[in-house]
Amino acid sequence: MTRINKAFIFDMNGTMVDDMAYHVKAWYNLLTQDLDAKLSFEEVSKEMYGKNSEVMERVFGKGRFTQAEMDFWGLEKEKRYQDAYLPNLKLIDGLQQFFDAAYNAQIPMSIGSAAIPFNINFVLDNLHLHQYFKAVVSADDVAISKPHPETFTKAAALMGVAPEHCVVFEDAPKGVEAAQNAGMHCVVITTMHEPEAFKKYKNIICFIKDYKQLRIEDLI
Repeated sequence: MTRINKAFIFDMNGTMVDDMAYHVKAWYNLLTQDLDAKLSFEEVSKEMYGKNSEVMERVFGKGRFTQAEMDFWGLEKEKRYQDAYLPNLKLIDGLQQFFDAAYNAQIPMSIGSAAIPFNINFVLDNLHLHQYFKAVVSADDVAISKPHPETFTKAAALMGVAPEHCVVFEDAPKGVEAAQNAGMHCVVITTMHEPEAFKKYKNIICFIKDYKQLRIEDLI
């Protein structure tokens, strides 16, 4: 058998599951109602990247909250998100079949997400996906979030695959930028952003609405 010298790295929110609207709503309610931030729903939407503590520091400035306070409010936001999203939790169309095809082809797969383990395990446990992934890199595993490349380079190292042989699956411009900074090509899922939002990036293989028409043969 010919050895496939490729690996896949998946962002999670908006890439594996179409849940970003639930994250934005949870953040909006917490920031504006609990913490009295003067932001519109659209303004909150623009801050939806990076670690929870980074979101809070972008909104309120550094030093407003202690790390313990940011951890508390970040976890509270995730609990609200999970309660709202659980009845609708499912993979994006075609992804289960794509996972099975890649797994059967012995292509290493990992997750590289800015989510905390509490949220990653929420998806992996409820959808029974742990078997597919050789590595999981969460917000807790990196010093700097996307667009810094550490999330993806660490995932590649844990799989034992060189960065240039990795294909990243992302839905956000900052994630695509992180993949580009890591020297990786990227498939973009247009759950939250249209292709125009990614015009400045040169590492994009293709844009997809879901995984129903995507074949692993087209990526390896």
